[in-house]
Amino acid sequence: MKAYIQLLQEELILRRLSLIQLISYFGAWFSNVAIYTLLIHLHVSAEVVAFVAMLNFLAGVIQAPFSGPVIDRFRPKVLMLFLIFVEIVATFGLIFVHDVTDLNLLYILIFVKMAGASFYFTTEMSLLPKILDAKKLQGANELHSIIWSLSYTLGMAVSGFVVYWLGIKVAFLLDALMFVVAFFLLYDLKFKDEIIHIQENFLLMMKDTFFYFKRNPKAWHLMILHAFVGLTAFDALVALMVEKYYASFIATSLALGLLHSFRAIGLVVGPIVLGKWINNRRLIYIFIGQGMAVWLWGYLMHNFYLSLLASLFVGFFTTTLWSYSYTLLQKNIDEKYYGRIVAYNDMLFLSVAAFTSYMIGYLTKMNYSLENISFFMGVGFFIGALYYNFILKKDKINEI
Repeated sequence: MKAYIQLLQEELILRRLSLIQLISYFGAWFSNVAIYTLLIHLHVSAEVVAFVAMLNFLAGVIQAPFSGPVIDRFRPKVLMLFLIFVEIVATFGLIFVHDVTDLNLLYILIFVKMAGASFYFTTEMSLLPKILDAKKLQGANELHSIIWSLSYTLGMAVSGFVVYWLGIKVAFLLDALMFVVAFFLLYDLKFKDEIIHIQENFLLMMKDTFFYFKRNPKAWHLMILHAFVGLTAFDALVALMVEKYYASFIATSLALGLLHSFRAIGLVVGPIVLGKWINNRRLIYIFIGQGMAVWLWGYLMHNFYLSLLASLFVGFFTTTLWSYSYTLLQKNIDEKYYGRIVAYNDMLFLSVAAFTSYMIGYLTKMNYSLENISFFMGVGFFIGALYYNFILKKDKINEI
């Protein structure tokens, strides 16, 4: 933890960006709990729950081929301010969703909101390698995950009570207010807001990127590796668990908040424990640990209190898995391609997350138990471990 504090003290720009992340992420979880609480109260099908979860990732998939060239051509600060504004408008619009007849409006607003969030994230992750060296970049990625996890923990826990006591609409308004605060914090931030002057048009830039993949196949392999983290898209699974097992004896919003909070505790603690231990070779054990934790969760999910404990173990490996695989990609590509390759990487990651969310709903409709679904998800991480072993034997991967 001291290393992260020192990093924030040394890097003023990173410190402000991290504060903006904390505020905006914290606000976002208010609406996340509120949305799933609303869906459960409306008694929608498992397919609708899974579709909403999928929408959280689908926007990033669709925009990724275009976001990379845009990021490489425009000033990061201007682009990030515009994207936060989009999130403010879309979040505020959620207060107009009242019943099942408004589901189409809900779908549109979630899609637009998450498009802005995904684009903002890709822009920031393309900016960090330009202002930080390799070791600080790994720390910044871990810090980003810890901030996400911390805001996730506090946001989910507090929002469960906010939704329970004050209602769904208040949660949406608080979320929008958080984004307004984040907007002004970014507006006031001064940093070297430069772009790399590239002469090619968008189509030529996309074509050049694919040629780069052909010349550097390890970049493609590392993108696929990071995409396995998309199997941690548990939102639909958690919502269906609450509806099936826990809603009869605990308020829906409280159950959602507690389950996500315990997993987020693991997300925060994991990188603190594993940060100094992890290296290229040991990453394979993180994949294995993640798979085993998901299996444990599936075995215990029928019991609410044991499921809370298992959620903690599920989160324990995720942050390190995400941050280290992301850093490996960032440090094994050329600076000219940061924006485009990070965008394609996010597209691949979000595609897996969207597919995972869809399959949770589809398999539930096909009468697969939630326990069996979690078993299939755990298997995916063991496949990821085998794939990473293949990459290590095939390519020379720069050590972080």
